[in-house]
Amino acid sequence: MAVIVDFAVQGAQMLLVLLLAPLLTGVVRKVKARLTLRRGASVFQPYRDLLRLMRKEVVLAENASWLFRAAPYLIFASTWVAAALVPTFAGGLVFSWTADLIAIISLLGFGRFFLALAGMDIGTSFGGIGSSREMMIASLAEPAMMLTVFSLALIAGSTQLSTVAAMMSSTEMGLRVSLGMALVALIMVAIAENARIPVDNPATHLELTMVHEAMVLEYSGRHLALIELAASLKLILYVSLIACIFVPWGIGAPGAGPLLYAVGAVAYFGKFMIGAFLLGLFETMVAKMRVFRVPDFLGAALMLGLLGTLLLFVSRSL
Repeated sequence: MAVIVDFAVQGAQMLLVLLLAPLLTGVVRKVKARLTLRRGASVFQPYRDLLRLMRKEVVLAENASWLFRAAPYLIFASTWVAAALVPTFAGGLVFSWTADLIAIISLLGFGRFFLALAGMDIGTSFGGIGSSREMMIASLAEPAMMLTVFSLALIAGSTQLSTVAAMMSSTEMGLRVSLGMALVALIMVAIAENARIPVDNPATHLELTMVHEAMVLEYSGRHLALIELAASLKLILYVSLIACIFVPWGIGAPGAGPLLYAVGAVAYFGKFMIGAFLLGLFETMVAKMRVFRVPDFLGAALMLGLLGTLLLFVSRSL
């Protein structure tokens, strides 16, 4: 019976991130519109956009290969699995052993690889520019992410998210400088990975500056809907990851009853809304940087992750 309950809760978490992903995009857009004294579209507009795209016909270029057709499904599947592995309102479930930080990074890298290949498949100049910039960002963001993972693993003794969340929520965990560095580095990596301001502007189609949009210009219909939904899932993944690691309060323990799971879901929704508001506020306050400044931005994240790891080694040797 306990296994059936765990499967049900795991399925509920998968559906939760899938259903809330477009809402996160809508809330961020609404916050940015309100802060700039505009009414803005409804927070449910991303759902309407996805439904409209699903009903449209797919238009393919004559030289599109099987990779171009299969990439949206592979990108969506890998991103959804990675987002579903992050504990939202319950931890220690039947698949918690797969919720490993390194596995999540690998799944995101898998989706990024096929997105870059799809951008180059048609042979357009915009797709090639977007793919090359995406790989440049990934080559700097992934090492910074790995160093952040190493910092957390040295503290928790594991890279499994359920173990990390349990350790971070325990009374033994106090304030650490290395954790602050890891948090800032993770936020910087999340901004770069999701093509948000100041690294990229998701609302622009200016050819000289766009990164993510340049790779998906040739997609339409349900293929574009899957890629847009995957982008929203990737954003909610990082919000859930930051909440799970650094704000783990409210996550139900293994075997918790329906009441505790409900409390955890309410707590997660509160973290979700706070994260959306802070992201919208940050993007309103800063301007987009030049593409050639992105390595400096991610280099700072890399150095923060490295310093956090070195501080842990030094403090343990004393």
